[in-house]
Amino acid sequence: MVRGPRLGRRELVGGAVAAAAGTLAGCRRVRPDDARVAPAMAAVRHLAGVVGPRPGTAPSYFRAADWVTARLERLDWQVERQRFAVPGGISWGVPVDGGDSVNLVAQRGDVRPGRPWLAVGAHLDTVPQSPGAEDNASGIGVLLAVARALVWRRTRLPVVLIAFGAEEPRGPTDDDHHYGSRAYVDRLTPARRRSLRGMVSLDRVGVGDAVVIGSAEDADPLRDALVAAAERAGAPYVVESGQRSSDHWSFVRDGLPGVRLGSTPYAGYHSPGDVVPVVDPRQLERAARTVVGWLR
Repeated sequence: MVRGPRLGRRELVGGAVAAAAGTLAGCRRVRPDDARVAPAMAAVRHLAGVVGPRPGTAPSYFRAADWVTARLERLDWQVERQRFAVPGGISWGVPVDGGDSVNLVAQRGDVRPGRPWLAVGAHLDTVPQSPGAEDNASGIGVLLAVARALVWRRTRLPVVLIAFGAEEPRGPTDDDHHYGSRAYVDRLTPARRRSLRGMVSLDRVGVGDAVVIGSAEDADPLRDALVAAAERAGAPYVVESGQRSSDHWSFVRDGLPGVRLGSTPYAGYHSPGDVVPVVDPRQLERAARTVVGWLR
């Protein structure tokens, strides 16, 4: 387990104030060793073990969103709820109702219009029949571990963290899922689009013994950057091409840079068997270290 420094409340608030003022220059640069697995496993246990199945328009989804919001705000991230409409449909063989869902968009006050920035996202919803420990409490867990690692730490560019709603399919085509990330991309201003330097989607990152780094195309500079980050972080990795089955694809299909971490096959996929013991804390740690190494 990787352990970082224990920060008191005064230090947490001090880091947030520095970020909001855009004056993180006096803070130490974040390092992979700042990533801790405890926040990630706490998220897996709560989301899969307490909340359980959470389709993107269900009351359980909003309970999960409240919980994630509270964890981010406790670390002094500023969280905006981005609401969007989702149609009804069939999600992995089970009917689901239409309605509203939300993205949770967290910043530290240092993102400026037209200035370069980075994004890290993970979907919070599940298919109706699954508690979703690996798919995708693992991704949300690593997102929260990254949020914790960045408190009072400087990154090479400002960072936006996003918990996406309604990623899971509600029909058979590319346009029948990834609703939250598509809504997020649709609402980006021209200046924010031009200045985005990369988006990483954390999707099923708690199974296996190597971090899967996937891109839509064979040659992808952002994928190469994540490979370099994994090497610096000491995390074993494998590389995939043709990867379109996560929220990064909403960015890539719109001409923006995006890659996915995760996707090792496992027996409990989209089933009631996707429970907490499926997730390996060591794999969560590898993923968190890789992301922090990229943000560094």
